Amino acid sequence: MRAVVLAAGRGVRLQPLTLTKPKCMLPVGGSPLLKWVFKALKKAGVREALTILNPEGWKAKGFLDGSKLGLKVSYTRDNNPKGTGSSLTLAEPFVKNRVFLAVYGDLYLSPSMVKGFLEEGLKRIKEGCQAILAAVKVENPREYGVVQVKGEGRVLKILEKPEKPRSNLANAGIYLFKPEVFKAVRLVKPSPRGEIELTEAVNLLAEESEVYAVTIPGGGWLDVGRPWDLLEANRRVLSEMKGKVEGVVESQVVLQGGVTVEKDATVRFGSVVEGPAFIGSGCEVGPFARIRPYTSLGRNVRVGSFCEVKNSIVMDGSRISHLCYVGDSIIGENCNLGAGTLLANLRLDEQPVKVEIKGVKVSSGLRKFGAVLGDGVKTAVNVSIMPGVKVGPRSLIGPVLTVSRDIPADTLVAGMQRLDFKPVKG
Repeated sequence: MRAVVLAAGRGVRLQPLTLTKPKCMLPVGGSPLLKWVFKALKKAGVREALTILNPEGWKAKGFLDGSKLGLKVSYTRDNNPKGTGSSLTLAEPFVKNRVFLAVYGDLYLSPSMVKGFLEEGLKRIKEGCQAILAAVKVENPREYGVVQVKGEGRVLKILEKPEKPRSNLANAGIYLFKPEVFKAVRLVKPSPRGEIELTEAVNLLAEESEVYAVTIPGGGWLDVGRPWDLLEANRRVLSEMKGKVEGVVESQVVLQGGVTVEKDATVRFGSVVEGPAFIGSGCEVGPFARIRPYTSLGRNVRVGSFCEVKNSIVMDGSRISHLCYVGDSIIGENCNLGAGTLLANLRLDEQPVKVEIKGVKVSSGLRKFGAVLGDGVKTAVNVSIMPGVKVGPRSLIGPVLTVSRDIPADTLVAGMQRLDFKPVKG
């Protein structure tokens, strides 16, 4: 079985993280999201995969070699991405008139789910179906492509983010296609946003022949489209890790649950690490630091003394100075948090945290969600960043400030205190 991984999307909803990094390269559980897609495909029986990247994502080609996973991975570049359907046409020479699997590259997938989908899908293909798609039941179908089905799963149509959904089945972005899909893609007209949508090609196939939907379990699938989805993917990956300690763990350190400490990492005296958690190579934690469950520290991360990091992703090369708190947050690469920096995760009224996405305030649906810092952000001492705030890459925040709204990239935020000097009466 061959697979096509569509990873040419720009990841606008995941900004500021995707301003400097391809969406498929965002880390969860210590590895890029795309690597976990490859692992799921391999375990499900896929032998070869073609990954389609945009120009900004082309550097992923040098980082992810599938040979270590036992998967033959090749790459091609979509120099002018115009939608998932347009990107798929680049895979036609790779497919070579075979039935093939197509998946979006920004998904969390469990191997068992992919394997089950393939088994059911191939059975339907042999019965004469032109295409099979995976559908998943969701609570908020208006945020997805909604799959309308008839009977035991025959697809009538996919509607993108309808105001009044007629179904709670979302298109999961996993397909089994016959080569005829390429003919359908070439008949698709550009959408209002100027893109050739793969879902419209599926609709054309459904009008002329039989397309079937396989309902998959939600626990084996996640659309990683927004920052809090990245944290959830990290949580799921860490939950599946058994934990392994290869680095240095000093005396009076407590490790609880599945904790991974990679080679050349050090957990110093008096620290507590509550698993599941991942501490990458070259990291230094403590002394007297606390790493709470579902935290991933990338390579060469420094967490200073008397810090607490909870349910967060801290990317490579970042530094968290002493007396800091990081809650339910995402910190990009090579950031530096000055002493006493607090990344808050709970509103005073305890209502769900809202985050600005594409200029609109959106509820995360989470009672606890912290900040999102792009690469290279630096804070001075005693900075507080409020829940749901996003800080753009390379921005600098001056001392003793409270940040309650988003900060663009390459911005200096500074404040001045008024000091009144009066003579002291003797």
